[in-house]
Amino acid sequence: MTLPTRLLWSLLIVAAVAVAVALMILALRPPNQLTLAAGPEDGAYHRIAVKYRAILARDGIALRILDTAGSVENARLLADGTADAALIQGGIAVPSDTAEAIGTLFYEPLLILYNTDTPVSPNPATWSGLRINAGAEGSGTRAAFTSFLATAGLAPDANSLTGLGYGDAIQALGANRIDLAAFVAPIDAPYLRRAYDSGRFGVLQLDYVEALSRRMPGAELVRIPPGAVSLSPPVPPGPREFLALQARLAVRGHLHPALVNRLTMAALDIHGGRSILENDGEFPSVNGTVLPVNNAARQLVVNGPTAWHDWLPYWMAAQLNRVLILLLPLFFVVLPLVRALPGLYAYAQNYRVWQNYPLMRAIEDELESGSDVETLDHMADRLRALDDHLAHLRLPAAFRQTAFQARMHIDLLQRRIITEQQRLTGRTD
Repeated sequence: MTLPTRLLWSLLIVAAVAVAVALMILALRPPNQLTLAAGPEDGAYHRIAVKYRAILARDGIALRILDTAGSVENARLLADGTADAALIQGGIAVPSDTAEAIGTLFYEPLLILYNTDTPVSPNPATWSGLRINAGAEGSGTRAAFTSFLATAGLAPDANSLTGLGYGDAIQALGANRIDLAAFVAPIDAPYLRRAYDSGRFGVLQLDYVEALSRRMPGAELVRIPPGAVSLSPPVPPGPREFLALQARLAVRGHLHPALVNRLTMAALDIHGGRSILENDGEFPSVNGTVLPVNNAARQLVVNGPTAWHDWLPYWMAAQLNRVLILLLPLFFVVLPLVRALPGLYAYAQNYRVWQNYPLMRAIEDELESGSDVETLDHMADRLRALDDHLAHLRLPAAFRQTAFQARMHIDLLQRRIITEQQRLTGRTD
């Protein structure tokens, strides 16, 4: 192999490796946009989604927020692939074969407001004929309150349910057009604060709330200290116990690992602090998700970001395991090849000489079997051509000894041919 040919092959190998690395890097690059199913524009989920959008924008990821009726619709949009991620209330079913959880994010208490002018029994099992706003169809509030009524042993038609929005429900309650208004929301949501400040509404403290929490699917019991929302006037005026559900962030099962990484890091930033219901570091949590937890998200939530996040681009750090999975098979294939290359190279160079030995062996066999003068002359010509070929064979210095030894063998054969020719012609010189 000549020097230009070797150089060409070297360049081709380098180019092939460069193309393979470039393609691998392109495959690791995440999409630059993401769709999140949130909730009504005036709801808590939408406000949270706006926070996610701001954080993801730092990494050049555009978050498109889908305004929906609520968690039920969010779950449907996630399941059918319309949304890449969704904020979903606890207790809302999501097909586990299409979705994974980043984790639970915060508690959402079930708050039931009543007009202080028309008190309502705190025992839900006694409710009958009440006009109750339970959120719009497709909302998490409607799903949770329906489950709550079933847990309390009430028939679906025992009370009249309406589906007004947050603000309209409070107005209707103030006008005595409804008897109760149910909300699954942060206790300090802006529209609830306005209701507290009016002094006309109270939050119903249910009887047997601990028993209800043990019977209602997905429910937890949370305790709120007096003055947690406001100190003047104190809201609530005394300690309260509420049913609560855990909001979750769910994603499509095959969402790009780098996007999962960014969503999880954003969740840690947004929900990792202390609030009225949550302790510092309590959320996000991989417990209580119902859905299987994404492995990359679990690693970040449980152990925090690795050292790779400090000096690698996030999309590479997020997929380091994936990169290793790609490289390890290549490593186990390439390493033996690299170790074998010197031997293969040496064999290839020596073989350029060794491949001429069958001809030399054939000539030697002919000499052993006896030949006439004409045949001997033909043998001599063949050996001269072979010797000339070996003399002009370009070999690295380390392998020229092989060619030299072959030419010595040729010289011995040539001497034998000359001796045999002299014997046949009777010449002695």
